[in-house]
Amino acid sequence: MLVKEIEVSELAKLFSEKQEFELIDVRTPNEIIAGIIPGTTVAMPLSVLTLRINEIPRDKQVVFYCRSGARSAQACMYLSQQHGFKNVYNLRGGIITWAHNGFSIVSGQELMQ
Repeated sequence: MLVKEIEVSELAKLFSEKQEFELIDVRTPNEIIAGIIPGTTVAMPLSVLTLRINEIPRDKQVVFYCRSGARSAQACMYLSQQHGFKNVYNLRGGIITWAHNGFSIVSGQELMQ
């Protein structure tokens, strides 16, 4: 099964069109504190994903991201294969590609409190 992916331009469009979706960062707490994509709704390091599955909605689009897209792809693969999620998407290239395309990064300090 392939992981469904979303490009950074598509994520930006979701924001600009004020679509309802969840944006979940699966990086480590130190990475999250260093900076997040504005609009990130949940910090859920990959290491605790299995413990927090009940926090992931099934009734709307959920976009996962990490530094480069590898860990978030693992999260999407796990959720779709092991738990039947059909609404999860990996941000291709992660926060690195987001920043390289000129989109902003903000402090993730509040998300970790």
